Amino acid sequence: MARPTSVFVCQECGAVYPKWSGRCDACLAWNTLIEEAAAADGHPGRERGHARRLAFVPLDGEGGPLARRGTGLDELDRVTGGGLVPGSAILIGGDPGIGKSTLLLQVAARLSGSMTAVYISGEEAIGQLRLRATRLGVRTAPVQLAAATAVNEIAASLDVAKAADVVVIDSIQTMFIDGLESAPGTVAQVRASAQALIRIAKRRGFVLLLVGHVTKEGTIAGPRVLEHMVDAVLYFEGERGHQFRILRAVKNRFGPTDEIGVFEMTDAGLQEVRNPSALFLAERESQVPGSAVFAGIEGTRPVLVEIQALIAPSPLGTPRRTVVGWDSGRLAMLLAVLEARCGMSFGAADVFLNVAGGFRVAEPAADLAVAAAIVSAASGNALPPDTVVFGEVGLAGEVRAVARADARLKEAAKLGFTQAILPSRRAPADGTLDMRLHRVGLLSELLTTLKPPAPEAVPARKVSHG
Repeated sequence: MARPTSVFVCQECGAVYPKWSGRCDACLAWNTLIEEAAAADGHPGRERGHARRLAFVPLDGEGGPLARRGTGLDELDRVTGGGLVPGSAILIGGDPGIGKSTLLLQVAARLSGSMTAVYISGEEAIGQLRLRATRLGVRTAPVQLAAATAVNEIAASLDVAKAADVVVIDSIQTMFIDGLESAPGTVAQVRASAQALIRIAKRRGFVLLLVGHVTKEGTIAGPRVLEHMVDAVLYFEGERGHQFRILRAVKNRFGPTDEIGVFEMTDAGLQEVRNPSALFLAERESQVPGSAVFAGIEGTRPVLVEIQALIAPSPLGTPRRTVVGWDSGRLAMLLAVLEARCGMSFGAADVFLNVAGGFRVAEPAADLAVAAAIVSAASGNALPPDTVVFGEVGLAGEVRAVARADARLKEAAKLGFTQAILPSRRAPADGTLDMRLHRVGLLSELLTTLKPPAPEAVPARKVSHG
């Protein structure tokens, strides 16, 4: 019986089927099966050959610390764990126009002074790259440029001794291999192109930086296996209306994950932000109800951001719950806890929540700061301007302890904050950082803490009737 000459591959998850169907059984996505040419054994990308035995080595062998290459950008070095590791592959994803190509061109220009840096673009011509380099002020940097999309040509140019030390591919979705009949950007092409480039990077020992497009959900386009193939995955976050950009590590084989680097987009490119807490709080209005400063931790770095809340009467039958920079499901849970445990009511009010500066907060330690902002907005009483808040809130209304409270308080004290509202469990001792600590064990205690003191009674003036 003749083997099939084509198979159908899901463009979302990479599952292979012998015939077309409307829905992928693996990821349950509709209309994602695309016909692709099959290899000799009926599966794309699989080769036949004689198996050879593996040479096993002991675990306790020779090996020292990894020799990293600093990029000259401290924020990028922080995210990668101290610099770029030779032979590693790093995938950088982000929305269109967020600054991925700008960042990598700046990195290539900085590294080209001490090593060979190659920038290969599949989306822009050489003239466009030179115009961007002129705008960034790196036109004279000895970066080697090329405009190509054929992986076979790129591999032939890079698979030689000392061809490059750092290689930028912009982007992996534009690359293609001649042996596959599918179009660039499909699962088979992205997987095969990345595998071929990573194999050369491992063999020749150069750093491979891949730019990846993202889908409308914010994940990197192409097969999920692409993120498993590379050594590190970095996401470039930020709103196009804000000048701040956040580079976040979600996977790193050579360093910590959830580390962030903060940049500011300017006319001359991306500039590092040495103290992001001061920048996020620069435009804060301190005496406005509904504002609370959250002391968070991103990777190894403490970051202070402003959380804003607004409570307004709703003209709709179903009140709105609008969230920017936080989890909308967690906001719904927190509102339910405030209603059930603290006696507050939001059934006829719209609730708006915003993390200022385009920053995104993911850790549960922001619960207490969000609750403080909501209570402040509902009561009309502004929090003291020199107060930071952090703590996790449970469904029973308890305030749970969070990690690294000392680091959060130290960062707050450095920026001039003198008070903190924090969980009572495992709280630092008084006088540790010369800050006044308000410990709360239950969410209901937060309302008492935020309630303004009653005015002192003025004695009545005696009136003489003589």
